[in-house]
Amino acid sequence: MNVSAATLLVLGDSLSAGYQMPIEKAWPTLLPDELAQNGHQMRIINGSISGDTTGNGLNRLPALLQQHQPDYVLIELGANDGLRGFSPKLVKNNLVKLIDLSQESGAKVILMQIQVPPNYGKRYTQSFAQVYPTVSQEKNVELIPFFLAEIITSKDLIMQDGLHPTQKAQPWIAKFVAQQLTPIL
Repeated sequence: MNVSAATLLVLGDSLSAGYQMPIEKAWPTLLPDELAQNGHQMRIINGSISGDTTGNGLNRLPALLQQHQPDYVLIELGANDGLRGFSPKLVKNNLVKLIDLSQESGAKVILMQIQVPPNYGKRYTQSFAQVYPTVSQEKNVELIPFFLAEIITSKDLIMQDGLHPTQKAQPWIAKFVAQQLTPIL
C-alpha cells in the first residue's frame, strides 16, 4: 500500500526560518525524518520568513495555500508582533483569519503557543500568552507548546541575542515538534 505523503506548511518567522543558518539545518528541514521515525510520511513546506508578524503571514498565506495545497498548516507566528508591542487583540484577529483561510482551503490547523519575554511586563505577557489558548478553543484547533520555552535558558541552544535558537538546537526542536504533532496527525 503506497500512501502519498501528506503536506504540512509551516507558516512562521525567524524561529522556523533558520535564522542565521543554512536552511537545510533549520528544524522544519529536519522534521520529516523525525516524523518518519514516528510513522508519519510528511512533506514539509517551510513558508517561514524572518521578521514576519501575523499580519505579514496573513498577506502571504493565500498564495502559499494555493501553491502547495497543504493537508496541515502549522502556525508559528506572533513573536514579532509581541516584540513590537502589538495589541493582543490584533494578534488574535490575525490568528483567527489565518486559521479561517487555512481551514477554507481544506487544511487542518495546528497553532503553536507563542510567548514574549517577561521584560514586557506581567500584564502584557499574560494577555499576549492567553491569546493562543483562547483562539485554539474558539476555533477548535490543536495548540502545541512553544519550543523556545524549553530551551531559552540553555546558553548553547540560544544565540547571544537571547531570542533565536542556535544551529545546535535545531535537531532538538525538530524532535520536540514531531512529538507534539504525532498524536495530531
